[in-house]
Amino acid sequence: MALTEWTKSVEWLAAASEDPGACKHEWQNGSSGVTLLAAGRFWDVLIVPEQLGLRVADLLEEVPVLDPGPCLLDTRRRHVGFLLPPEPQTVWIGTGVRLLGAGTWITAPAPHCRWGALRWLVPPDGTGTLTMPDVLEVALQRCAGELSRLQGRPAPAAHSPATPDGGRGGGRADLRADSPRVVRQRVARGCVGP
Repeated sequence: MALTEWTKSVEWLAAASEDPGACKHEWQNGSSGVTLLAAGRFWDVLIVPEQLGLRVADLLEEVPVLDPGPCLLDTRRRHVGFLLPPEPQTVWIGTGVRLLGAGTWITAPAPHCRWGALRWLVPPDGTGTLTMPDVLEVALQRCAGELSRLQGRPAPAAHSPATPDGGRGGGRADLRADSPRVVRQRVARGCVGP
């Protein structure tokens, strides 16, 4: 049974590579054990700071009704990446947060790799299960609030209206470097909105 699940996971994840055969070969026999995978086709990757990402990953695994989607830890860069359904019309705003979509790449170890500097906190299961964006946004806000309180700062407000600059400039006082709130917004005709 475990071999069947591993095979499904490898096939599913390798499908995001330009050369799935070479990808699988590297995972099984290569020197580095990591390959480049294209984001934006089967999934996007939301990159968050390590401390926040580890708390969120723990929280998502504790919710019994959810099957958490794949989640990568990169200890060298100190961030966590959550695989989400592709949403080309979505922007995530927050300190240290990046959304990798079409035209971007990630390095990924084999699905069974749960050790080393680059490893899966939640490995892909081969069925295509991904982290749901709405659930991730709530978990990020909750954990960011907890981190703020632990660091002696008031928790950020739950929501605030979008600014004309789309949150890219000084128009969002609640998204300063000392306020780790994360917000997901839709982009329509060049405007950012809730």
